[in-house]
Amino acid sequence: MTSGTTGKVWFVGAGPGDPELITVKGQKLLAQAGAVLFAGSLVDRAATLYAPPGCVIRDSKDMTLEEMTAWLIEQTRAHATVVRLQTGDPGLYGALIEMARPLSAEGIEWSVVPGVSSAMASMAAAGESMTLPEVTQSVIFTRVEGRTPMPEGEDLASLAAHRTTLCIFLSITLMYKVEAALRAAGWPEDAPMLVVHKASWPGEEKILRGTLGDIKQRCREAGVASQAMIVASPTLGALHWETLVRSKLYDPTFTHRFRKASA
Repeated sequence: MTSGTTGKVWFVGAGPGDPELITVKGQKLLAQAGAVLFAGSLVDRAATLYAPPGCVIRDSKDMTLEEMTAWLIEQTRAHATVVRLQTGDPGLYGALIEMARPLSAEGIEWSVVPGVSSAMASMAAAGESMTLPEVTQSVIFTRVEGRTPMPEGEDLASLAAHRTTLCIFLSITLMYKVEAALRAAGWPEDAPMLVVHKASWPGEEKILRGTLGDIKQRCREAGVASQAMIVASPTLGALHWETLVRSKLYDPTFTHRFRKASA
């Protein structure tokens, strides 16, 4: 890199765990990176195998926010491409803005490459759909309150009252709070529940199905106590329903700009 210039920082979503689920753009950036800072506690180290020989690779699991941003800034002085490799998508439950602000203050260019969220990977692993015609057309990504408080009006019981698909992050250790919130919102004991541990991780993925009444016990029996997506949705199990409302887009009686109704 030319003396006196600085490189660019790319916040790259590594996806949910399977190294093949990183985007093509993310893989290409890793292949040309001079330095990579990856979230070792969450991102499968296999994702760093795309980095070239001689690349400076650092695990961030023992670093504070200030140490991470300082490291990124330092690396831009020596490398044209610096990658911060994050789990899932950088804009969802990450420190994207907190890390980007010091970069902007230093005049360092940065961009984001989106990644596959564990919410999508979990539903894919289980063969489920987040939405169904006339069942629900909305999806809520949320969590329950732990050490990080929830903003006013975003408690899980309030959100669950909508009876849409709920993808509940970072909450497997607080399953009792999840259950209490759903019950408070009027969800029945036989409401279907899905928990996916390490969605897409080769050899480590676990898919647990149950109901509001028994999912906590199923998780306990399976030893699932971390890195799990909780899904509560009226769409769960639709593959085995006797009837489904058809999608209008593919209904022969429905006309749209690419096809006229045939029946």
